[in-house]
This record gives sequence, structure tokens and C-alpha cells, in this order.
Amino acid sequence: MDTYLPTIWKVAPGTWTKDALIDFAFNNVPQDIDKFRNSPYWRDRFGDNDPRFQWTQFYETIADKLLDFREDRTALIKGIHEIAARLPETGFKIMQDKFVDGSTRPLEDICPFTAMAIFNRGNSDANRKAIATEFANFLKVDIPVPESFEGIPVVNNQRTWFFAYAKDRKDDDIDKLWRVFAEGITSLDRQGDSDSDAAFVEAFDDALQVWGTKWNLTFGLYWSRPWGYQNLDAISRGYLEKELSISLGKEVPSGTEYLNLLVTLVERFEDENCPVHSFPELSLAAWNDKDNLISDDSDNLEDDFSELVTTVEEYSVESIIRDGCFLDKDQLQDILARFRSKKNLILQGPPGTGKTWLAKRLAFALMGHRNNDHVRVVQFHPNLSYEDFIRGWRPSGDGKLSRCDGPFMQMITAAKNDPENKYVTVIEEVNRGNPAQVFGEMLTLLEADKRNGDCAIELCYSSDGDEPVFIPPNLYVIGTMNIADRSLTIVDFALRRRFAFVNLQPRIGDEWLEWIHEKNGIDKQLLQKIQSNMQKLNKGIAEDNTLGSAFEIGHSFVTPSSEENVEDAGRWFREIVETEIGPLLDEYWFDNAEKAKKSIEQLLEGF
Repeated sequence: MDTYLPTIWKVAPGTWTKDALIDFAFNNVPQDIDKFRNSPYWRDRFGDNDPRFQWTQFYETIADKLLDFREDRTALIKGIHEIAARLPETGFKIMQDKFVDGSTRPLEDICPFTAMAIFNRGNSDANRKAIATEFANFLKVDIPVPESFEGIPVVNNQRTWFFAYAKDRKDDDIDKLWRVFAEGITSLDRQGDSDSDAAFVEAFDDALQVWGTKWNLTFGLYWSRPWGYQNLDAISRGYLEKELSISLGKEVPSGTEYLNLLVTLVERFEDENCPVHSFPELSLAAWNDKDNLISDDSDNLEDDFSELVTTVEEYSVESIIRDGCFLDKDQLQDILARFRSKKNLILQGPPGTGKTWLAKRLAFALMGHRNNDHVRVVQFHPNLSYEDFIRGWRPSGDGKLSRCDGPFMQMITAAKNDPENKYVTVIEEVNRGNPAQVFGEMLTLLEADKRNGDCAIELCYSSDGDEPVFIPPNLYVIGTMNIADRSLTIVDFALRRRFAFVNLQPRIGDEWLEWIHEKNGIDKQLLQKIQSNMQKLNKGIAEDNTLGSAFEIGHSFVTPSSEENVEDAGRWFREIVETEIGPLLDEYWFDNAEKAKKSIEQLLEGF
């Protein structure tokens, strides 16, 4: 059997390190330890300068402490549940196991990789630090918690466990994961011991048979010993192929193949011309270049149901304001509080009041971080049906019909599988669809007090063995509605009881003026002209008996993006009026062309 770190190395002369080893072994020449310590392969760990990757000591110590719980995990799982109860604001919740009889109760056993995953999920650095700190205190680890988690692989929030629910789990699955965890550490501690390597290979291959493990098994080994194992997340695999010409394909390597890969990488790291010289450096380099390593059409994530490497940015009410919202902090907090308690919210207002823009940012603030993977945006239209949105039968490639879940049912499934995190469905133009037709029985389940298994019902398109469905409490819905274009009057009656409604108005006040001036450098006097003219126009629209305040012109029309370079602000405003606001006013007063023309002229007065 090929083994990882061989007892006997072939050392051929040609580099100073190999020449020095030969001289030491055969010519009695003392080794220059300082030179070795500061060579590319060793300097990050043992060099004279402050070592990089100081986080590795914290992770290794956590792993060592976890080994103490291998034979009795009761105290470990109890401690983790207590951490979840103390830190609800981090999104980490008590892990719930599911059983064959349909019951749910707190998880009673855990593997070491899942334990380390509690602070290695897609979450903000602040939340990861908070969880890691509590976990370190529980394990009595006195090594400082890392300040940054750059380059450390994270598991997908939808699959943080390395094993299945109890209803699908085999009796020895968790024991297999403990074994590969322990054998991985032993194999490194006994470098060159073929028996230890063989035991690790066997444990690795057994662990790959556990449902819930795949490439993520290498994440866990990397967390436990970052200097000894390479994580093979998608971006690291991309880096290996792009920079080192090592292609791994779609299949997870066997234990033997994985150890041989490590030998190959160590040999490459020792070459001064190699772009990286250790496993942590490779992971960091890959992460720093992640945008170029995974393209939108890449298929290397196709089978990685256990992984998602993503940058998570903290997001709050203050973030919404920084992004360019002209509501004040108290108003936003009130809206967010109502969204959180009602679970269903509709933003309604005139055109251009930033409804969709705000909806997505309220979703991020609700979650506590910007994560597009947990937000699904759909748009309603008159022809949208239950089959499109919830579930229906569609033609398949073989000429038959297959049952397919629509976007809302997909979000229900995602949220159920990841109860520790919040998910949001954003529905644009919610008033353009027929709610009874589109939601069907889900219209009842939307109510906040029906978000539990006791209220589950069977869907129209169900098959034998399908469980009744309910909308989980961690799935939120936020819709937008243009009240100047209410195509279906029944919307308010169908949704009023299930949604909280928030009215948005044009915000062309001082906050708007200061934002545009700061972000786009437009002269304040010119902005004051725009502000005055727009306010006069909206006053006229609001007082018009045929229109009213629902038809006012929103601030989005006259708010360039922060990246937009407005060189000639006067020309920019005239173009907005001529191509966007003017045609809208022509529509408003289609039966009074003179009034529309006069309003446009007044809007352009001074430009």
C-alpha cells in the first residue's frame, strides 16, 4: 500500500535543503537549523518573523480537546445546545433531530466535525467569533479566538451536519466520523508509521460512506490539523487545477489517493518557485482568488451538497442607511420589527419609491448578513399559477410529465433543512397575481401562528409517502406593490390579514440631497433646484382629483447609483425627465396633453 509520509525518503542532490541533509547524514556537517526554519516551507510556522496563520493553533487545540469526548458525547452535545441558547442573535440554534415517526427533538449525539462546524458556517466574522469564544470556554481552550477567518473553509448553512437525521442515520455513522477524526490526528503524530497511515485510510474510506460527508470531510480534517491536511473545497480544487495543474475531477478521492495527493503537495511546497508553500497558504491564496476560480457556469459545485464557500458580510439597519435609504433609523427598525413578528410584509407605494431595493435589504437585515443564497426573488403576473409557484406537473425530456416544485416550495424545503438560519422570498408586483390561484392552500399556511407541523396539510399535487407540508417559521415573505397600478382589487382582501403593510413615499428631502452630493459630487444648488421642482410636481399630482398621492414620482427616478459618474448633472436631469418622468406624466394625463406638457416644462425650469 502507498503510504502518506514514508519512513525512507529519496533525497537527490540539487537544492540546498537536500544537499544539507546529505552532508549532515554522510559527511558529519552540522545542520543550519535557522536556515531551515526560515525556508519557504517552514517559515510560516517556525520562522523568525511573526508567524502567519496564528489561527491554526486555536483550531488544533479545539480538535485536541474534542478528542476527550470521543467515548462519551453527552456533555459535549449538552454544552453545544447551551451555547445555542445563549447566542440566538448569531443565528445558531439548538440542533433538532428528526425521527422515523415524524417527531423532532434536540440532537442527542454529535461528531467532532459537526461540533467544529458550529463556528465554521456561512456567517459573519462577528458571529463566528462569538460562537467560537463560547465553544473555547466550554472546552477550556485558552488560545485566543482568531480575529479573521479568511481562507478557512465553511460548510453550507443548508447542510452543517456531517451525518443524516436519525430517521436515515445508521447506528455507527457518528462513530465512523469520530474514528477518522482520531486516526487523522494519530497519523500525523506518528509520521512514517505505515500502520497508522493504513488505519487512517480505512477510516477515511468508511467515513465517506456516511450520508452527509463528501468533500467536506477534507474540511474537517483541515480544521483539526491545518498544517497536515489540505481542504478540498471548490475554490481550493480550482486553485490546484489553475496554479499547480492538479485536477481532481468530480469524485472525492479515496483515503489512499488523498494521502498521495498530500505527499505530492508537500513536495511542491518545498520548491522555492511554487506559488504557495503550505496547506494554509494554499487555502488563503485560493480564497483571495475565489472570484476567478469558480465561474458562474462551472459544474464543480454540482455534487457539493455539503459545501458552500462564500464571503458573508454583516448587515443591519445601519447598513441599509449606508446603502442609500432615506428613511431614518427608527422607521427602519419599526418596519424590521413588524417583519420579524408578522413574517409576511408588503411594501406599497408610488412608482420609484425603492420598494424592491428596500425589500432585499430588509431581508439581509433580518438575517443579520448579506447572503443572496438565502433570498429568492420572484415576480407575479396575471398568468402565474399554483403550478408555477408551488408545485405542478411539467413535461420532461423523455416526453412524460414529472412533478416539479416551484420556487416557493423550494424555499420551504431549504428553510426546513436549515432551521438555524432565516430565508426570505421576495415577491415583486404581488398585486399582479391572483393570490388564491397562486398560493392555493399555502395562503392559509402563511399565517404566522400556523408555521408549525401541527398545522401541516397535504398539498394538491401529492404522492404516496409525501409528508404534509407547513411553512417553517424561518421562512419570511416580503412583497412589493405599486399602488398606482393596482390591477387586481381583490389583493387587499386576500392578503390583508396575512401581511403587514408598509407605505413608502417619495423621499426627496435633505437626506436625499446630502447623499447625492456626497456620493456623486453634484452641486448642492443644482440638487436644491431638482428637489424644489420635484416637490412641486408631486404636490400637483397629489392634489389632482384624477390621480392623488398614490401617483407621486418617487426618489429613485432622480437618484443615480453611487458608482455612476455624473459629469454634467443638468444634462443628466434633463435626460431623466425626457425619457422617464415625462412619458409617465403623459400617461397620467393622457386625456389632458396640455397639463402634462406644462408639468414637464415646470419640472425642467432652470435647467
